[in-house]
Amino acid sequence: MYAPERQQEILRLARDGGRVDVLSLAEEFQVTAETIRRDLKALDRAGLVRRVHGGAIPAGVLDFEPDLTERESTSADEKDRIARAAVAELPAEGSVILDAGTTVARLAAALPLESALTVVTHGLPVAARLADHPGIQLHLIGGRVRHRTRAAVDAWALRSYGEIRADVAFLAANGFSTAAGLTTPDLAEAAVKRAAAHAARRVVLLADSAKHGQEHFARFGSLTDVDLLITDTGLGQAEAEAIERDGTEVLRV
Repeated sequence: MYAPERQQEILRLARDGGRVDVLSLAEEFQVTAETIRRDLKALDRAGLVRRVHGGAIPAGVLDFEPDLTERESTSADEKDRIARAAVAELPAEGSVILDAGTTVARLAAALPLESALTVVTHGLPVAARLADHPGIQLHLIGGRVRHRTRAAVDAWALRSYGEIRADVAFLAANGFSTAAGLTTPDLAEAAVKRAAAHAARRVVLLADSAKHGQEHFARFGSLTDVDLLITDTGLGQAEAEAIERDGTEVLRV
């Protein structure tokens, strides 16, 4: 089990039981007590648990994550514009990675019928939109499927992304900023997003302006890892210029 996955599970156990202790966690996850102490230290720094003698107690509620239906209806017009603009960033031929996310799923639905691409995705809604596309060679990454986002996560997905090199990755994020970088509420999902980004030569972030300045628990990269940010005009000119100064191109639509 990867550290982000273990920390997410520790957080769940702390909330369910009201407290966790180092020795019990070390036995459950088959790791050393020192490894668990590092996990608790990381969760404490994030403000999600408070360390006490021998373990930790939950510090507050888990980072809120809306379900898929709610996210589909939020900023729908902006997401449609972003998806249409993203079509122009598809290679004429070659391979792309499509992240799990509602805006990326809109891009999948907007792919022209004449497109002839190899598409890799760990998002079930994305795969469902492309399953009948006549020109797409679709590869679905497997793993544990998170009910809230319908995204495959954990070791199988991470291993699969480690075996490919795509031309472009289209990523989604719950929050982005120059200070906090790219964030999402779930540690396991963040790990897969990071792996997807590393598996591509070029990274395009599709994110509506409402996500600018938002910070979530799991960080999966920096804006400097992104070649192009496609967002809407709700992101101000000054904010866009600040992002571009760090080397990321910004397209507001």
